[in-house]
Amino acid sequence: MSLKIDFVERVQKGEKIAPLCVEFGISRTTGHKWVKRFEELGYAGLDEESRRPKTAPFATAEDVVMAVLDARDAHPRWGPQKLQILLQRRFGEQTPSERTVARILARANRVQARRRRRPANVVERAPQERAEMPNEIWTADYKGWWRASNGQRCEPLTVRDAFSRFVLTITICPTRTLESKAVFDRLFQKYGLPGAMQCDNGVPFVSVRSRGGISALSAWWLSLGIKLVRSRPACPQDNGGHERMHRDVSADVQSVPAANRDSQQRLLDRWQQEFNHVRPHQALGGKTPAEVYTPSQRRIRDCQPFNYPETFLVTKVTHRGMFFIREDEYFLSGSLVGHHVGIELLDDFHVKAWFRDLDLGVIEVEPQVDDQIFDRAPRPTT
Repeated sequence: MSLKIDFVERVQKGEKIAPLCVEFGISRTTGHKWVKRFEELGYAGLDEESRRPKTAPFATAEDVVMAVLDARDAHPRWGPQKLQILLQRRFGEQTPSERTVARILARANRVQARRRRRPANVVERAPQERAEMPNEIWTADYKGWWRASNGQRCEPLTVRDAFSRFVLTITICPTRTLESKAVFDRLFQKYGLPGAMQCDNGVPFVSVRSRGGISALSAWWLSLGIKLVRSRPACPQDNGGHERMHRDVSADVQSVPAANRDSQQRLLDRWQQEFNHVRPHQALGGKTPAEVYTPSQRRIRDCQPFNYPETFLVTKVTHRGMFFIREDEYFLSGSLVGHHVGIELLDDFHVKAWFRDLDLGVIEVEPQVDDQIFDRAPRPTT
């Protein structure tokens, strides 16, 4: 109080407010406020005022709060919207808003947190497959992106033979979804088909919302007889050898960006050549990957159609991801468009869908009055 009196009295004597604010360590706004109050109310205007708001828009009467909690106890599965409508019958215009009801419930710990739904297909165990010879398992991933000196984004697709460490490709793809299949098609034509492909759960390899977790790319792999091996989410150690190779790319190439994307690709090609043919690997007994790797004998042209059991209905997935049983249409997966699937009859109301030997789960269907439709199903090639 004495500080304020000293301040305003010196202002009244003609001293400038700005220097006084600096001397007293207050803002100019505060200084002018003190002077204005003194001029309007005298020394009484310098008394400390309550900081409590004059209105409390979020305050709710105790009886209303208790009514909200009682309604919640009576209807524990009702949300704020239903409870607010119920309370309107009792309080009329005094009924709190839906947001206020929600806030009352939250402050009273009467809100049960919803369990976060996990993706439909989540891998919970580390892959058990181990490569004992070339082409048993290829590993695939996208290297973390960086920018060339001109700002172009560089995100290479890397594919590697797990046994020999041979890098099959390291190709910069402008987008993931369009170029990836073309890259793998070139690899299959050049090196043959692997027994399995190991990848993470990202695009374009996997769709965790799709049945079986398959994407359009992995569905194509499966149609060629390539097994899909998925790493656990957020567990790069499941594909540790591939991640180790990525660290080499980061240190040798990414650390000094090239002028543009084309120049960056040439540097990656040079790095791949040195990695495969020059650099000895301790895990290979000092040999280079090229000395260990041999192309696969399995070729796309040698792929045989998959034969479903005779009791299955074999049908082609339409462009909308649907399949038919007689005249009835059911959704299966947009990733399987154009592929043939096997439908196994379980009972009058349920069938199980298969894509080759991959279980796609149970689907509820209309009762089938004649289940012999499954016995005389055509056997199209896949």
